[in-house]
Amino acid sequence: MTATEPAAGEAIAAGTAPPAAPAATPPRPPLTARATAELVGTAALVAIVVGSGIQATELTDDVALQLLANSTATVFGLGVLITLLGPVSGAHFNPAVTLAEWWTARRGGAGITARELAVYVPAQILGAIAGAILADAMFSEPLVKWSQHDRSAGSLLLGEVVATAGLILLIFGLARTDRLRFAPVAVASYIGSAYWFTSSTSFANPAVTIGRAFTDTFAGIAPASVPGFIAMQLIGAAVGLALVAVIFMRGKTDSGTPAP
Repeated sequence: MTATEPAAGEAIAAGTAPPAAPAATPPRPPLTARATAELVGTAALVAIVVGSGIQATELTDDVALQLLANSTATVFGLGVLITLLGPVSGAHFNPAVTLAEWWTARRGGAGITARELAVYVPAQILGAIAGAILADAMFSEPLVKWSQHDRSAGSLLLGEVVATAGLILLIFGLARTDRLRFAPVAVASYIGSAYWFTSSTSFANPAVTIGRAFTDTFAGIAPASVPGFIAMQLIGAAVGLALVAVIFMRGKTDSGTPAP
């Protein structure tokens, strides 16, 4: 985010410039710009996930290599998207993250308003659907074909709780310790590893889950499996926030007041 300062040079030349405010917070981009960034970013993320999955299955029949190609493309693509769009919208691309930030704001922390929540989440879902359709179009697949990939097993649902809880813990832990500058690398790295250590291959994102139901390809999920995945992701988000509250608990000074 870059703040503009109209006529600043003229004021300095006239000797009337007010003292600089080094701690001033730059203005946030308009909500329209932020919503567009969330839509485009989520669309690109799903296009990367679905497109790389299609490409992988066309290049090899080895499922391990397919997953490796899919996860590698997702890691690099997600890192780029967070770096590019983070300064605009925060690069949520994920209703679970948006809901967690809204909840944090309600509890007195930094975050988004209910109005912003109501704009971000539909933008993310529409972007996810558009991204799946775009990936299918690029590889000459049917634009919309419901996935037949059932993912309703209890072990997969547990994997979604773990994957989402870890993601929320990471993002909000970085925020609590003033290290969000590492988010592009840290979040992308976590998702890449969670592809492999969770049974569900770490969807960890309600919007992406909905989008992936629209494609009957490697990365797809059957529509009947979507509600269970989303429910587990929301539970995981709550678990993640609880872990943040405990692990990054703010201490108190000798006088008993909360430490800064």
